[in-house]
Amino acid sequence: MDSSFSSFNSNFFGDLESGFSLDISRMGLPEGYVVEQRSLIERALSEMQQLEAGAIANQDEGRMVGHYWLRSPERAPTTLIRDEIQSTLAAIKQFAASVRRGEVTSAKGNRFTRTHVIGIGGSALGPQFVADSLASPADIMRISFFDNTDPDGIENVLKNPDFRLEETLVLVVSKSGGTKETRNGELIMKQVMESAGIQWASQFVAVTGVGSELDKRAEKEGWLARFPMWDWVGGRTSELSAVGLLPAALQGIEIDELLAGAAHMDSLSRNDTAEKNPALLLALSWLWVGNERGEKDLVILPYKDRLQLLSRYLQQLIMESLGKEFDRDGKRVNQGIAVYGNKGSTDQHAYVQQLRDGLSNFFVTFVEVLENGGNHQREGGTLPLISDIQVEDGVTAGDYLFGFLYGTREALSQQNRPSLVITIPRVNPLSVGMLIALFERAVGFYATFINVNAYHQPGVEAGKKAAEKILLIQKSLEVALNAERGEVALTIPEICRRADMLGQEEMVFQILRRWSANGRGQLIAPNNPAEAAFTWQAA
Repeated sequence: MDSSFSSFNSNFFGDLESGFSLDISRMGLPEGYVVEQRSLIERALSEMQQLEAGAIANQDEGRMVGHYWLRSPERAPTTLIRDEIQSTLAAIKQFAASVRRGEVTSAKGNRFTRTHVIGIGGSALGPQFVADSLASPADIMRISFFDNTDPDGIENVLKNPDFRLEETLVLVVSKSGGTKETRNGELIMKQVMESAGIQWASQFVAVTGVGSELDKRAEKEGWLARFPMWDWVGGRTSELSAVGLLPAALQGIEIDELLAGAAHMDSLSRNDTAEKNPALLLALSWLWVGNERGEKDLVILPYKDRLQLLSRYLQQLIMESLGKEFDRDGKRVNQGIAVYGNKGSTDQHAYVQQLRDGLSNFFVTFVEVLENGGNHQREGGTLPLISDIQVEDGVTAGDYLFGFLYGTREALSQQNRPSLVITIPRVNPLSVGMLIALFERAVGFYATFINVNAYHQPGVEAGKKAAEKILLIQKSLEVALNAERGEVALTIPEICRRADMLGQEEMVFQILRRWSANGRGQLIAPNNPAEAAFTWQAA
């Protein structure tokens, strides 16, 4: 047997039942590496087993981490949790079916044709990825998102000619109800609907923690429905909870298949033989190629347009889970894996040039889809079957896509650039569920390997607290400037002295420049902060 083929064979995992495969033969793992990591592997498997049994994994908040129970409720550590998962899933299915059949309508009797999700981070990235990858022209309900607090982005959604307020079911997704970006989107949507004469409460649904600010608000205001989020499900692993299943079910996606795919991958990834465990193989590849320090970036290249949002979804899952300053023993380690990517073969005309010839600070994860067509290719219509159209004699567009994937991989290999290939037979709910679970479990294993807590995010919380301080500076500045009545132009140092904000000159300049751009005063000489002067227009 050829040595290269032998290496490929020994580094190839294939699952006959699902058609999933993983090829790590070009990641450069030395012979015997997996065997050498046996003690580390045993610890990772043990910790995962403890996690699934209900161990406290989020030490900061004293919480269990149970997103694996969402697709296997029978594994939940208590009957209460098991029953909550099952009853919530049943409620999601019943509610979505009633909406799609037109049995649940707005206060004016309008049938819902649109689902609009207001959320951020894990409350949006997972639902966006699933919605985009599994969308079909036959979808009963179209889906849109507010996933930021950007007024321009919000307005762009609302002004879309296809957006119909009176037919839109609004899902507000926030575990606490206090997430500012989500709260802002909720308030804006309420005011927009109110100005259009719409009784918005009859079109609002809350997905939130029981007893949260949002839950209480939704109950008091008489929202259409409420669905729970649990403290043992983190945002970045919440796609297979009500966070992602509700919008998917409304869209018409087979959520049972999503869950089945994830459960099947979980089952594969419980195998205590590393060579037969795809999530372990993936995590071990990350460990080796990054020198146990995350020294190489993960470039995700799915060769399928439907999977173009996979990189955004994985950025949060991987970087928020693994990007930690301290390990579990309190030692400063500054760990993490940077993730970026888009889709092939688009990126062969973008950054693949650098991947081949530039810095060798990355490894590529190719995602291959065997079937050419989409999940709606045979749903009828007048168009010819696109996947069958030949662009050259005996060659289809899909053949070119296949050629570009493996041609790019070969070109990278020629320069000793590491890569691996994940293959799925088609993009459908089952395979998407498998991808979600694969990376969730790989992240969990890798976190054990490098001894970090994958289930907290202190850096995110620090950013939120810093933002609150900036808003307090802005409010204090407004009070101080109102007292000046806008009579003269004041320099930044003068304003800071009068507002008792010495030491905050840079932030005051940034605030005033933004106010000037939005008609709340005039900043003179904004290109020179030391000489800039501001005239305030009091409210």
